[in-house]
Amino acid sequence: MRNLLLMAAMVAFTFSGVAQDTEEETPKQGWTKAGNISLLFSQAAFNDEWTGGGTSNYAANLVLAYDANLRRGKITWDNRVMADYGITKTRDQEFTRKTSDRLELNSIVGKQISESNWFYSFFMNFKTQMTSGYAFGKDAMGEEIRTETTKLFSPAYLQAGPGAFWKKSDNLKVNISPATARLIFVSGDFTNNATDDYFGVEPNKTTRFEFGASVNGYAKIDLIENVTMENILALYSNYLEDPQNVDIDYTMNLIMKVNKWITANASFQAIYDDNAVQGFQIRETLGIGVTAGF
Repeated sequence: MRNLLLMAAMVAFTFSGVAQDTEEETPKQGWTKAGNISLLFSQAAFNDEWTGGGTSNYAANLVLAYDANLRRGKITWDNRVMADYGITKTRDQEFTRKTSDRLELNSIVGKQISESNWFYSFFMNFKTQMTSGYAFGKDAMGEEIRTETTKLFSPAYLQAGPGAFWKKSDNLKVNISPATARLIFVSGDFTNNATDDYFGVEPNKTTRFEFGASVNGYAKIDLIENVTMENILALYSNYLEDPQNVDIDYTMNLIMKVNKWITANASFQAIYDDNAVQGFQIRETLGIGVTAGF
């Protein structure tokens, strides 16, 4: 808990620094809705006579983000849907492989405290993946094989709890919940007759309950004209087991707008969850593609 509070203070300090450079916005009453969808694609091809080396390949990534925020007097309700799915395939591989797979829903309802930027809040977060994940290897004949290790709703995470919500604008906000309940759902296909935990879920079980504290922050800033950086941070500490091991999920999206339809996107994600892997999981993507706002 102490580690989480320290990190929460660091988040608040960082976001307050950003807030100093952000103009005060008058809250808009009613619904504010916005979203965008991006398709990034890359491809390389070599014929058999090419002597410089290389393997034909392609990669594609689809990203969706949609916000629907409501303001009614002192009541605020922020909702966000994020989906990110990417694949890659090289000519010498038997199977297509995923480069990203994420589906996440966030919802925070709050009631303003006096005339400040603080709100009493209650939040809900749900995240999972959309398709199966695999571990790849070779059989006795040297042929590529794959073994299913994850799939839709396995694992899936549901968090909810009361707390305090600081909101400067739709682009700058932090939620702190010192009493967060978290459920981890998995399929019995991976835990029945297993010998080890699966994402923290014990053998022959399909759920795991945790109770702890969480901090969630969101900051979207304009670096220069037509270049926007989005930062999403989630921290969680489980009071019931190893509270010193803080789960971290940080995502940075850099959007460089070329024109109305064409953008260059760079994404970086770092995850630490000792129930999954004893170390940081790192993902990075970079591409140019088509983006549409709605």
